[in-house]
Amino acid sequence: MTAVQTPAPAGSRRRTGWPRLLGPALSVALVAAVFVWFLPQFTSLSDVWTSVRTMSWVEVAVLLAAALWNLATYQFLMMTTTPGLTFGQATVATETSTAVSNTVVGGAAISLGLTYAMNSSWGFSRSRTSVSLLVSGLWNNFAKLGLPVLALVLLAFSAPPTTGRLVAGLLGVLVLAAAVLALGMLLRSEAAAARIGIRAARAATALRRMFGRGPVTGWDAATTKFRARTVLLLRARWHWITLTTLVSHLSLFLVLLLALRFVGVGADAVSLPEALAVFAFARLLTAVPFTPGGLGVIELALITGLATAGGARPLVAAAVLIFRALTFVLPIPIGLGTYVFWRRNRSWRREPNAAPRTALVPESA
Repeated sequence: MTAVQTPAPAGSRRRTGWPRLLGPALSVALVAAVFVWFLPQFTSLSDVWTSVRTMSWVEVAVLLAAALWNLATYQFLMMTTTPGLTFGQATVATETSTAVSNTVVGGAAISLGLTYAMNSSWGFSRSRTSVSLLVSGLWNNFAKLGLPVLALVLLAFSAPPTTGRLVAGLLGVLVLAAAVLALGMLLRSEAAAARIGIRAARAATALRRMFGRGPVTGWDAATTKFRARTVLLLRARWHWITLTTLVSHLSLFLVLLLALRFVGVGADAVSLPEALAVFAFARLLTAVPFTPGGLGVIELALITGLATAGGARPLVAAAVLIFRALTFVLPIPIGLGTYVFWRRNRSWRREPNAAPRTALVPESA
């Protein structure tokens, strides 16, 4: 899968310099608006600290245990989609990539590169890493699309469904069905996969032409190879991939729910289905990387949604900030530590493509 390069027009570097700064500038402006203007209307850091101090040591211990469990759950998905990957290797890769995604604008692309570099240093081929990242990414997006539908179904049993909820649920079902249909078409046959690759290449070529870039080639062959390896993996482990994905997303929600309950937002103010609905729709916003790790965007969505559901504004804001401290801030120092470990540890290093093979890894990988 290659792209044919064409010479850039003279002076293009000068014209394209400022647009590259536009995205980071907008991200910084959004984060500043949320934390400087929006949050102070709900709570202050001193009030958040007061909420933490009012928790019992048992509640603090339970919250920390839930946060650590949440950090560990994504490793299970990576191990399931990367046959031969150990828990330690999965921990180093996921925690490092999470720390980068949470701190750098456009960190998702950098974290992907880091994942490839780490897996390659442990002997995994690029194709094995690609299949793992694509399958886990697809299942994560399926979960993000499916959780709002689940939350709306639960809400329907606890309160009469409104027109807005019905429309949102219907849209969620349609988008999820379209995504599953696209995956089914890709995996149905080699010819179908090749056609999808050709159409995607045409779209990418048209987009690149707008920026004076050359066409892309070889996408039909790439999609057929991906299909063969993905079918092999999904036939054997689709149920485990689905289970580990759900466990990962629901473990993240558990941290939020515990934070709400421990700061004093009871079920009479915000019920479990309401909390899940707000959480699920806030997670949908992370599909578009407005800011690193959704910083500012997630806080805005959660606080607004939970306060609208009936939670006291200062308590909701405190719970959300505690939740984000445990799920957004905590992975950063852990990820820094795992990155240093990867750079210094040589005992896990292998020659290229020398990682242990299983029946799910074809020789051509």
